[in-house]
Amino acid sequence: MATTLTITQTVVASGFAAAFVVGALSQRSNFCTLGALSDIVNMGDWGRMRMWLLAIAVAIVGAQALHYAGLIDLGKAFYTRPNFTWLSYAVGGLMFGVGMTLASGCGSKTLLRMGGGNAKSIIVFAFLAISAYMTMRGLFGVWRVNSLDLAVVDLASKGVATQDVPTLLQSAFGLDRKQGILIVSGAVAAALLVFIFKDSEFRRNVDGILAGSAWGMAVTLGWYVTGHVGYGENPDTLETVFFGTNSRTLESMTFVAPYAFLLELLMLWSDKSLGLTFGIATVLGLFSGALVYALATRSWRPEGFTQVGDLRNHIIGGVLMGFGGVTAMGCTIGQGVTGVSTLALGSFIALAGIVAGCVATLKFQYWRMMREG
Repeated sequence: MATTLTITQTVVASGFAAAFVVGALSQRSNFCTLGALSDIVNMGDWGRMRMWLLAIAVAIVGAQALHYAGLIDLGKAFYTRPNFTWLSYAVGGLMFGVGMTLASGCGSKTLLRMGGGNAKSIIVFAFLAISAYMTMRGLFGVWRVNSLDLAVVDLASKGVATQDVPTLLQSAFGLDRKQGILIVSGAVAAALLVFIFKDSEFRRNVDGILAGSAWGMAVTLGWYVTGHVGYGENPDTLETVFFGTNSRTLESMTFVAPYAFLLELLMLWSDKSLGLTFGIATVLGLFSGALVYALATRSWRPEGFTQVGDLRNHIIGGVLMGFGGVTAMGCTIGQGVTGVSTLALGSFIALAGIVAGCVATLKFQYWRMMREG
């Protein structure tokens, strides 16, 4: 019989391994959400965006298949909870989008850049982690709870158990929930896959297809490991619990809150109640995969700040991503892929906010550059 320790170790090791693989593949393919949006805004090129959309499609199919089969219960994920804090999703997503543009990359890209030798990303990492921690448990958290989080729709009071789209359709139209899962996940994934692979150039992009697919499969693996393998009875309390996660429920790839939990672990190392978790392991794994690939291919290059303005932007960007990511409950991966894979309505709002914030900032930067030029 597996012990508490071995189950937790399995969950943590699986998170590290999955993130390590996608870290190496992302470094090879230049997988980057900011880069994808920048390519569209500045050049009309959708190549890298198709990688991100492929990750979303694969994650939706994988997560919903596990849920449909009863192997995991996505209704227990924090994305689908009935407290629909719509303003937090929107504003948090918007701020994260602005922040990742100023900081030259989102939470996952920051780790990839660090692995490639970029010292700028160390500054982003530090300020993102501090800001995220302050938003969860500090000063920023007080502001968040007393302002944005007050705009909430309590779906449970209306007899709706979760905020995922199939459940909302069941409540509104009486559609069978399992049918709703098949219809919604099938329609969204099919539409994405048609758009992705109708482009002949992308069909030849082996690295892009591998990276996008790997991210989707990594998210699926995260759900399975934390929601099935890591779900069991605690021999000490005899309660059924989720082992090895900070949220005390099933979770998958996300790169904002785990920054804060890693910072907390490092600062309070002697606190025996803390330890490695799935989220922390994914942060370490993504960085390690990128680093090993960069060293193996001799593409590791040191890069630092040359202007004070660049330093300022990266600090502000890190702070905005920390606050925005926690407030929106995720980042380009945490909400954009993992959250969306649950079909939670809030995840779609957060994703729209991230895209809007990024695109608006990119256009502002271009306008300012043209004006100064």
